[in-house]
Amino acid sequence: MAGIASKLAQLARSPQGRKLMSEAQRLAKDPKTRAKIDDARTKLMQRRGGGGGRPPAV
Repeated sequence: MAGIASKLAQLARSPQGRKLMSEAQRLAKDPKTRAKIDDARTKLMQRRGGGGGRPPAV
């Protein structure tokens, strides 16, 4: 698992990773994108029975 984390950290420090991060931050601030995320979250919660994000009982 440490291999994945180090690869992600390496990507985040690269110019391409910084570009991806700034694009993700820009999209996260966009009201249209936020509305889409809220809508998808609502639909997912309704499909799961509105469990409030709790993991399924085992």
